[in-house]
Amino acid sequence: MRKIATLFALLVCLFVNAQIQGTNIIVSVTPDHDDWTYKVGETARLKAVVLKAGCPLKGVKVDYEAGAVMYPDVKKENVTLSDGTFSWKATMKEPGFYRLKVVANVNGKRYEGLCTVGFSPERIQPTATDPSDFDTFWQNALQSARHTPLEATRRLLPERSTEKVNVYEVSFHNTQWGSRTYGILCIPTKAGKYPALLRVPGAGVRPYQGDVWTASQGVITLEIGIHGIPVTMPQSVYDNLANGALNCYWDANMDDRDKTPYKRIFIGAVRAIDYIASLPEWNGKDLGVTGSSQGGMLSLVCAALDKRVSFIGVVHNAMCDHTASLHGKACGWPHYFYGQKHPNEQKVRTSAYYDGINFARRITCPGWYSFGFNDEVVPPNSSYATYNIITAPKTLSLYPQTAHHWYQEQWTEWEQWLWKQMNIKQ
Repeated sequence: MRKIATLFALLVCLFVNAQIQGTNIIVSVTPDHDDWTYKVGETARLKAVVLKAGCPLKGVKVDYEAGAVMYPDVKKENVTLSDGTFSWKATMKEPGFYRLKVVANVNGKRYEGLCTVGFSPERIQPTATDPSDFDTFWQNALQSARHTPLEATRRLLPERSTEKVNVYEVSFHNTQWGSRTYGILCIPTKAGKYPALLRVPGAGVRPYQGDVWTASQGVITLEIGIHGIPVTMPQSVYDNLANGALNCYWDANMDDRDKTPYKRIFIGAVRAIDYIASLPEWNGKDLGVTGSSQGGMLSLVCAALDKRVSFIGVVHNAMCDHTASLHGKACGWPHYFYGQKHPNEQKVRTSAYYDGINFARRITCPGWYSFGFNDEVVPPNSSYATYNIITAPKTLSLYPQTAHHWYQEQWTEWEQWLWKQMNIKQ
C-alpha cells in the first residue's frame, strides 16, 4: 500500500508539473533593425521562417498579408515555402507602421506570426480635433456629480486580508444618487500616512481582487470596477452580464455625449480620486493612477481632469485617435469608424469628448508609457500619436514584439517606476 501511495503521489506530481506550454510549430517574423524602427523612405527587410522543433519546415504552405497597419494592400494565399522561409521588403512615404503577417497551415491548424515596423514614429501626429467646449463639458460634468456626496461604504474581506494589509470592498456615489462605483481597497495595517495608487481596469466585465502586494509595501491601493456593480460576485454573474446587458457597452449611445456609458465611467474614475483623498491614511501628496488598454485611457482621463494625480503609468492605451480611420490611418480601439465611408456625424462629434488625445493634451504630471508594435487591438500608431502630443515629463518604454499583452520584463519595469514615484524601496 505504501508503494502504491508513493506511485500515486508521483503521478499526481507529474500531472501537475507536465503542463502544456507553447507549440512545436512557430512562425517567426523579424526585421533587420533591432529596434524595429526606420526613417521614412528607408527600406525594411523582413524575414519570415516557419519552424518545427526549432528548424525551418520545408514545403510549408502559408498565407500572408502586408501593408500599413489595419490597411494591408498585399494579400496572398496558399504560397509554398520550399525551404520554410521567405523575405519581404517594406517602406513608407510618411510616418506610420507597416505590418507583415504570416499564417502557416500545418495539418489543418493555423499558426500565426507577425512583425510591425515603424517609420519615423516620433513624427506621428493625431487626427483628433479638440472641441472648443471640451474643458467646460468635463468641468460641468464633474461639478454636477460632486453635488452628490460620496456616502462611501466599506466591508472588510477577512479572507483576503493579511497581517500587513486590511482588504475591503468599498463603494461610493458616482454621477448621481444611487449610481455607485465599487472597488477593492487595500490599506496597510500599520498606522501612518501613505502614498496611494488607483488601478483602473481594461475593457470587460469581471470581479477584482485588489492590489494587496503593493499595499504590503506601504501604499494605499484602490482597484475599481466601472459598471456600477459589486466586484466580489461569482464569475458567472459577470459572464452573464458581459453576454447580456453589458455586451459591447463601449458602443452604446455614442451619438449622445451625455448618454454614453463612458461619461459615467470617466466621472467614476475621477470620483475614485475623491474617495482616496477622503481617506485619513493618505499622505495628501502622492497619488498615482495606472492601467492598461481601457485602463491606460482612464489613466489619461484622471491625470487630465484632476491635478491631484501626481503620476500615471499607461500601458497600450486604448480609445485614442478615434478619427484616424477617417483619414485612412490606424485608429485606436474600439475602432469606432474603421471601414465606414459615411460615419454618423453625431458619433464623430461625440467621439472627440472621449478621445484620449484630447485628455493627453491636458496632462501636466509625469508619466510612464509602454506599448508594443505587434498589438492588433491598440495599434502602435494611436499609442505613438498620444505619446507625441504629451508635453508633460514622460518616459517611453517600448517592447516592439509585444501584442496586446505584457512581457515579464515590461511588468517589472512598470512596477519599479511606480514604486520610485512613491518612494518605495525596491
